[in-house]
Amino acid sequence: MTHEQALPGWMRNALFATAAMNIVAAVAFLPPAHGLRALAGFPEADHPLYLMVVSLFVLLFGLAYLGYAMRGHADRLFITLAAAGKLSFFALLVAFWTAGALPVQAPLSATGDLVFSALFFAWLYGTPAAVSADTAALRRARG
Repeated sequence: MTHEQALPGWMRNALFATAAMNIVAAVAFLPPAHGLRALAGFPEADHPLYLMVVSLFVLLFGLAYLGYAMRGHADRLFITLAAAGKLSFFALLVAFWTAGALPVQAPLSATGDLVFSALFFAWLYGTPAAVSADTAALRRARG
């Protein structure tokens, strides 16, 4: 059973935009993209495997954002994970910057993640969770 909900136009646009942002970020995390990471204030990884894993996950989420935006429906669990993930990424960069381990451009380069997280949480807050048919039938039977 799916728990997808229709998306308003602004949320579809947010998903299209964050899909593009994630796809570009996935390229920036590829091992040869030293200059892009330096521009964003990110440190170099010790082994290319870690960059490839990050790039892969960022790309996969970007493709999922694109897919949901194209369909016009989204799963609340996915959007919840996306909102929490984007907020967590921004918070990590702020924490490392506060500790002096990253330059200020690192959290600044992730302000898009903060904005999209806020938009995703706004949609989640403003959209009631769908009630499954089983739950609705059980509520009716209880009176």
